[in-house]
Amino acid sequence: MSPRISTRTLVLAGLAISLTLAAVVSFWAAGTPDGLERVAESLGFADSAGDHAAADSPFADYGTKGVGDGFLSGGLAGVVGVLLTGAVMWLLLRLLARRTKD
Repeated sequence: MSPRISTRTLVLAGLAISLTLAAVVSFWAAGTPDGLERVAESLGFADSAGDHAAADSPFADYGTKGVGDGFLSGGLAGVVGVLLTGAVMWLLLRLLARRTKD
């Protein structure tokens, strides 16, 4: 009989893995163009793109404004992204769970 893993343990393990990957792998991922940028480059219209409305945000271009070290800047942006996404999902799930109980 296999031991059962609690939901809490599974969520915490997933969060730890996600944070580790965001902190470490994001440095290398940010150095290469994403899918949309690659298509724009291959079709020849990448130079015609303008700045996005959030181009001056603290975490624009896969980095953290004010942090000079590239590895730390990308890792911090990745960690904040994971935490913000997780917080939004947690709130949505709490709202949905409350709605189904009523």
